[in-house]
Amino acid sequence: MVLPHPLPLVPAPVSATAGEGRMPVTAAIRVAGDSPAVPQLIDAVERRTGIRLAQAEAPAEITLRIDPAVAASEGYTLSVGETAEIVGADEAGLFYGVQTLLQLLREDEDGSWSLRQADVSDAPRFPRRGVMLDVARHFFGVDDVKRFIDAASALKLNHLHLHLSDDQGWRIEIASWPLLTERAGATAAGGDPGGFYTKDDYREIVAYAASRHMIVIPEIDLPGHTHAIGVAYPELVEAPVLNDELIAESARLGQPLPVAGEPYLGWGVGHSSVRIHEARAYDFVRDVVRELAKLTPGPYLHVGGDESLGTPQADFDLFAERVTAIVVEAGKTPVAWHEMGSAPGIAEGTVGQYWGRTTPEGTHAEEAARFVERGGALILSPSNTAYLDMKYAEDFPLGLAWAGVIDVRTAYEWEPTAVLDVPDAAILGVEAPLWSETTRTLAEVERLAFPRAAAQAEIAWSPRESPERTWESFRARLGAMAPLWKAEGIDFHPSAEITWSDR
Repeated sequence: MVLPHPLPLVPAPVSATAGEGRMPVTAAIRVAGDSPAVPQLIDAVERRTGIRLAQAEAPAEITLRIDPAVAASEGYTLSVGETAEIVGADEAGLFYGVQTLLQLLREDEDGSWSLRQADVSDAPRFPRRGVMLDVARHFFGVDDVKRFIDAASALKLNHLHLHLSDDQGWRIEIASWPLLTERAGATAAGGDPGGFYTKDDYREIVAYAASRHMIVIPEIDLPGHTHAIGVAYPELVEAPVLNDELIAESARLGQPLPVAGEPYLGWGVGHSSVRIHEARAYDFVRDVVRELAKLTPGPYLHVGGDESLGTPQADFDLFAERVTAIVVEAGKTPVAWHEMGSAPGIAEGTVGQYWGRTTPEGTHAEEAARFVERGGALILSPSNTAYLDMKYAEDFPLGLAWAGVIDVRTAYEWEPTAVLDVPDAAILGVEAPLWSETTRTLAEVERLAFPRAAAQAEIAWSPRESPERTWESFRARLGAMAPLWKAEGIDFHPSAEITWSDR
């Protein structure tokens, strides 16, 4: 049943029915269940309300349990009446049911707290619902990444893609190549301080993500975006290719051009490449892939492949074939940006990530289709709707605009299966990337990511045919997220497109 005034839930569930009353929330409320979601719920309620619920044995006022029969993987049912119960199909479903319950928690006019009565049945549309954080252009420490995970997973996003290397810096410890972090991790775009994750740091991020049911996908960008590798190991990287566009753009921005062996502080792309015909380059790739694979329990390892303008096509094709094969040998599924689909011999099953526009240009659609032809699948990240680093408006102080200005409505009104001419089943899901050229702090990341990450989360989670999948419904439900985001300390952008609630 769909009500004229929908429940304030983002993403919209498969089905939801609002009840007439409210369930009071006081310190007398007990929560029962043996899932990690129980203390997570108790902690979240306390952050929001100051009320500390008690964990107890059943029977209790709020019960959490698992029953695989209730829904598909990651699904759940939720009922709130005089008492509340969340039943997850699995631990992930239970966690997502908790996130929905927290969205029903509201402060009443008299200052008390209650849960809106409702019955919800829910499961995701796509298995792959992700965000990407670029920690290479600007570095974000472990605590910042954890906060980003908290905010993203609360929207039922379940993959975190970490862009760990680029021209501006190398951000992950590799024991077999120690100069990567010693020499290429100290700076960031614009000459800002750099940083890197030790192996223990990275393990901590992976474990924290797992506790929020997020899979970490590490990316080492190859064969382009590799200037930082050359700062540490010059013999692995070609001299920078200074094309006319790079020179003009660097002059416009007042940024330096890349110089071989020196840290690169600008934003320009397409000038770097590893030495495709150098055997030692593949020793390097194997070692990096081996160490990252050992650190990463998830199934994926991203090898980049975008904007390799300094690499001749034949060399790029050769490298693409070899690097994807190396990832498979390490026991992982390779992921690559859609340009790598130009190589006819990429490893079977390689997953492509499409970052072209919703109306494909040039050869982008053909490159993306190659992954499907080779037994793989696709992640949709169209730059003109899903890129979180684009400006909300021309005068917005953060972000770029090369892919367009993306207000919240633009971020919401696109359909993943309508972008490319491939079977719907070939679309794994959606990822919203955030590149960090203009973001120096987590607060700046949050202002670009939220609320637009909520739009991408709904596209990835909610049924396409749902009556609530309209802009007017979404903007009303999104406005109700403000109190929760404020309580969690998320520095979201209060876009004028949305009427934001104060309760």
